[in-house]
Amino acid sequence: MGLWDVIRDFLVNLFSFDQAHPLLFTQFYFWAFFTLVFAVFSLFHSKVLLRNAFLFAVSLFFYYKTSGVFLALLVFVVVYNYFAAKILFRLKSEGWRSFVTTLSVVVDLGILAYFKYAYFLTDFVNNLFGLSIQVHDVLGEFLNMCIGASVFRVDAIILPVGISFFTFQAVSYMVDVKRRKISPVQNFLDFGFYLTFFPQLVAGPIVRASEFIPQLHKPYNLSRRWFGIAIFWIMNGLLKKLILADYLAVNFCDRVFENPLLYSGFENLSALFCYSLQVYADFSGYTDIATGVAMLFGFYLPQNFNSPYKALNTQQFWRRWHMTLSRWLRDYLYIPLGGNRNATPATFIIILAVAVFGSFLSGSWWVAFGVFVLTVGIGIWAWLKPGDRKLITTNINSMNTMLLGGLWHGASWNFMICGGLNGLVMVIYKVWTKRAMWVKLCIIGFVTLLCGVLALTLHYPVWNMFFVWTLIILVGTVVKALCHSERSEESWLSNAWDIFQTFVFITFTRLFFRSGSNLDPALANEQAWNTAKNMVNQIGSHWDLSLVPSMAAAHWQVLALFVAGMIIHWLPDRFKRRYRIAFSALPLWLMAIVVVLIVVFIYQFITADLQTFIYFQF
Repeated sequence: MGLWDVIRDFLVNLFSFDQAHPLLFTQFYFWAFFTLVFAVFSLFHSKVLLRNAFLFAVSLFFYYKTSGVFLALLVFVVVYNYFAAKILFRLKSEGWRSFVTTLSVVVDLGILAYFKYAYFLTDFVNNLFGLSIQVHDVLGEFLNMCIGASVFRVDAIILPVGISFFTFQAVSYMVDVKRRKISPVQNFLDFGFYLTFFPQLVAGPIVRASEFIPQLHKPYNLSRRWFGIAIFWIMNGLLKKLILADYLAVNFCDRVFENPLLYSGFENLSALFCYSLQVYADFSGYTDIATGVAMLFGFYLPQNFNSPYKALNTQQFWRRWHMTLSRWLRDYLYIPLGGNRNATPATFIIILAVAVFGSFLSGSWWVAFGVFVLTVGIGIWAWLKPGDRKLITTNINSMNTMLLGGLWHGASWNFMICGGLNGLVMVIYKVWTKRAMWVKLCIIGFVTLLCGVLALTLHYPVWNMFFVWTLIILVGTVVKALCHSERSEESWLSNAWDIFQTFVFITFTRLFFRSGSNLDPALANEQAWNTAKNMVNQIGSHWDLSLVPSMAAAHWQVLALFVAGMIIHWLPDRFKRRYRIAFSALPLWLMAIVVVLIVVFIYQFITADLQTFIYFQF
């Protein structure tokens, strides 16, 4: 093979898209790509317009290497929202401004709905009208017609990587322009760069224009200390992803979730807890790498995680987990629905839609009837007790937000359950905290007794799980009562138990979250439900405790890694800040040695096939 052939093959591989091997942060090729980009960037980093234009082009190339022809979709979103915002800003009539904003939101979310919910909506129409419509990619067929060749698949709709993130970012931009919180970006290259900045393009964090646009025209500034912090975040993210997330997934979690009936209740429960750590390490690992890479280019991304498994309750958890999505749902969904002020027509439209969707996903109209009865009951309560209306509407809006947040991950019954459980517990917690301690003890004592009786009489595994869970809450309530009697409400024991209870609950909801992931959209609902049901049956069935030590020994590496990961996660923030700063202050030669040692250590854990980031599919 001659030199020209080598060069030609290199260029073909460089500029071609391989669906089986997208460009990932964990690949050597990405870091070769990053090194080349950073070297070119360093030549003109002080020239703002050229710098932004270059990074915009690089971001488009990165997305092409990640998603192929879906680059055209991203370009459309950029072009459409750029011109729509400029038109919106010039309009004086509030009616026309609302029309343009609504149209833009419909276009952005319509794109998301087409790719993400096509299978769900098709099945819904088929069941409702007795039809047999098959999913057909109309967009792919249209593009094939335009180019006169069969390039795009039309028998299936493939979800573009990162579509949930860049469409949500576009929606927030348009709404903020409508609210006059920001002015539209005048330069097309600047706006394109904002919407496509490659470190956070495919899995967040969701960046507001008000947070990022002001950085576009600031002079490049990367101090010695911030360079060290950036390298720390990159190494921290790689350690989380390749050691914690990927090792737990490949060696344990994926195996159990693929066929839970082959494993014991102890192994199913262990896999569930390990997955809770895996999904955190995977997602926050991506965010850490994105943060570090962005810092090297002189840009700062918003915090997306704040030790979520240190949360004392579910509401606090969602203020620490995927923080940019939680804030987006608060500002662009919860508050427009009425927030904690009142209910709006949209509040009840969502309740109706959720009831219909829930009935379809469950295959029973009894779900819709149950939601209807519950809604009427709540309405009567609000009418009879006007003083409680604010509390009622606040809780309804919170519940709607969490349900839609669950459906954001996908149109699966399991995602709806996951969001609904979180919303329900948040509502219960608000009411629970206002009750006297003796009332709490009586209520949870009665519920625990009831679950125990049902577990003994009905012999359903799910009631065994409910009994154990309510027993944990009962113990926690007793602990809180003792702490309260000692006038030490914020004692370490009380806080530790709250953290434990919250972590256990969030881990339980991961059962439904994980069961709905990694599946063909056409089959996701049924498979997800069966996986979750089988795991519940295994966990809630009788355990042979004599076998637990041998099973723990068989998986000791995985369990040891889980324990180590949780210990590191629960370390005090002050301690983590100290070793982060200590790393950033190392001499460059010593920092380089540490980085090499970390890379060598990581290499020992790398699996044969690198695992994509979990949130790529959302």
